Amino acid sequence: MKHTATLPKTQDEKGSDLIKKSLLLLQQEKFEKAKDNIIKAENIYKKYDALKQISICLSIRGMIEYLIDKTNMEYALSLLEDGHHMAELSGESTAKLFYEFCLGSIDFCENNKDTALLHYQNARNYAMKSDGFALLGYITARINQLQSGSDFTLPIQSDPLVSLVKIGRSINVLTDINVLLKVIAEETKIAMQADRCTVFLYDKERNEIWSKVALGMESQEIRFPADKGLAGYVVKTGETVNIQDAYTDSRFNPDVDKQTGYKTKNVLCMPIKNNNQEIIGAFQVLNKTHGTFTKSDEDLLVAIGGSASITLENAQLFKQQQELYKEQKLLFESFINTLAASIDARDKITAGHSDRVRLYAMLIVDALGLDEKQKEIIEKAAILHDIGKIGIRDSVLQKEGKLTDEEYRHIQEHVQITHNILEKIYKTEDFKQIDEIACSHHEKYDGTGYFRHLKGEEIPYGGRILAVSDVFDAITSRRHYRDKMPIANVVNILINDSGTHFDKSIVDVFLNNISVDKIVKVFLTENHSRFKSEDQKILSKYNLIDIYNFINKEKLTRKEQTAVDLFNFYYSRHTENNGDS
Repeated sequence: MKHTATLPKTQDEKGSDLIKKSLLLLQQEKFEKAKDNIIKAENIYKKYDALKQISICLSIRGMIEYLIDKTNMEYALSLLEDGHHMAELSGESTAKLFYEFCLGSIDFCENNKDTALLHYQNARNYAMKSDGFALLGYITARINQLQSGSDFTLPIQSDPLVSLVKIGRSINVLTDINVLLKVIAEETKIAMQADRCTVFLYDKERNEIWSKVALGMESQEIRFPADKGLAGYVVKTGETVNIQDAYTDSRFNPDVDKQTGYKTKNVLCMPIKNNNQEIIGAFQVLNKTHGTFTKSDEDLLVAIGGSASITLENAQLFKQQQELYKEQKLLFESFINTLAASIDARDKITAGHSDRVRLYAMLIVDALGLDEKQKEIIEKAAILHDIGKIGIRDSVLQKEGKLTDEEYRHIQEHVQITHNILEKIYKTEDFKQIDEIACSHHEKYDGTGYFRHLKGEEIPYGGRILAVSDVFDAITSRRHYRDKMPIANVVNILINDSGTHFDKSIVDVFLNNISVDKIVKVFLTENHSRFKSEDQKILSKYNLIDIYNFINKEKLTRKEQTAVDLFNFYYSRHTENNGDS
């Protein structure tokens, strides 16, 4: 089927209302009326070739035909198959949701419980993505019925005690306040056999009531002055109200129905209080499927409302903790960046070294595919790995010539000083590894390093990454008393010292799995030169071992020679900025 016209919003809303009425009539076991409504909706959508909506109508009609007469199974399944075909063509999750839900209901009714459960689970997955018709609660109740061994019933029933247990379990598992409140609202709606459930919050500053969760309203927010409506009355007085006929009660605000197009019949509304017994919102349930809300419904809503208040309170505390953690993290990062800058200020010879070691370490971490937490820890350790040089004498730290044996031993002390400084900084459990990694960057894989003479995997993994990064930067950086080491010699050192100084697996990743354009970008942080995009594109095709092999070849191809020349051009740049040259 091809799309021949755009579906007007007014027609879509009209059809959607008919679908919702049909679903409500199904709950009331008024199958013929439900069928009439769904056929009207289908005819509206057929005029515009609206695949998704036609699919929904066909799936629901298939279920209705079966419920009217179970001998109509073949016809019912043919409607569902057509609905499934259109759902696949449209690619819309809502259409697939209805197909799975309706087919699952037929299987459940036929006592094919294993198959029904699979369909309902599929429907639940689609409902988590898009649930404009508020089916998630029904689906959840059906799954509960199947898992508890219950039989198919209409209206869909849920044990109130089961609902309370599920709500309690959700509070312990879910941290997303929006998802959690929606689960509570869905369970409340099913347990009370109501059409809608809304969680309102009280905005004190604006003196307004607004909907945090409003089932059946999709993303539409309800907001009105706190001195209006039943929810406003409940928030202001703290009373629970149970109204059998909304439009005969002067406290009811019909403006919301006018705004949403909904028809409220009966209402049960109660306040939500925090731990200090302050009213923070209201829980409102609308339109009991059969009859009006009872005293038992009131008692159940009191229990559920208590869960909702705990949820909101916990969510607020969780948000505050997140903000506090964010502030502490920023403070910590500012602190360590200041410490690293203090080393650059004292040691002009190696200024920028810690940042380049960090950049090389991050290239290795990314190539290894380590997770974000490990990456963050290693990054902090890289920035701080030389912080112990604060305790090294200026005469040694800033010496331009070769160090004496005594001076070399003294400068080696910076690693232990790093450890002594960092272990005194209060850190979370995740960050306690920082000092261990930072102070192990001079350990060697064969155990001959310092300061603790760790060997092999005794050395923290992050420390082994820093060892490669630290040495590579040291021998590829210019000093006023020496030039950079030729890149072939650098690679030779890394290869030859693998298994003795370095962890071979990390060297292999550094040489083989990182394109040299990324390494050149780190070089350029030393002289702030520009990396031409065309040069970057060429070098992105090669790694360090490629450049090393090209240099050692007797005869190079034109492309290989270009790669070597470009790499050496950027590698050997002088410290002054030469613009675009």
